[in-house]
Amino acid sequence: AWCVCCSRRSAIAMAKPVAADTFVALLRGINVGGKNKLAMRDLAALCAGLGGRDVRTYIQSGNVVFAAGPRTAAGFAADLQRAIDTGFGLRVPVVVRSRAQLRAVAAGNPHLKNGVDPEHMHVAFLADVPQPKAVATLDPRRSPGDAFVVAGQEVYLHLPNGVARSKLTNAWFDAQLATTSTIRNWRTVLTLLEMTAAAP
Repeated sequence: AWCVCCSRRSAIAMAKPVAADTFVALLRGINVGGKNKLAMRDLAALCAGLGGRDVRTYIQSGNVVFAAGPRTAAGFAADLQRAIDTGFGLRVPVVVRSRAQLRAVAAGNPHLKNGVDPEHMHVAFLADVPQPKAVATLDPRRSPGDAFVVAGQEVYLHLPNGVARSKLTNAWFDAQLATTSTIRNWRTVLTLLEMTAAAP
């Protein structure tokens, strides 16, 4: 005999859990020069409170590896920014990438083909895909000796004189491309990729 209870039980049994993916949250400007101090244990706790699972951090510059379903991941950057502002009074930009996106970044660095020293390579991760017109206005001569390639939501940087001396800064890319950026060196990019690959 058919009943509502049986129907509900069947629906529950047929429902499949939403698969979680692994993501990296990249924060900008924390624990730099004694400013915007945020302990990694506090950051990890915030991420867990927002629904992140298997949360791990890497170094003090604000890199968080976590697992989440699509719904949680979709709003994670904005949610984490608000949580940091509310809990610690810090306005910290956050950019999120999935494991697949980070893998594509590692494989797609055009400077690798040119034999560039990995110690001089950095990546600026953008919150949005910039408009082609905005990309076209970027001055390749802005920082003599340095080079950049914009590809999708990333800017691949070659900074032989060091990131501290370069004029290819977050502030410049933010203003020119009308988005938010945060820069990581190549070693950090590869380490974070390894951490996502090793995620449960």
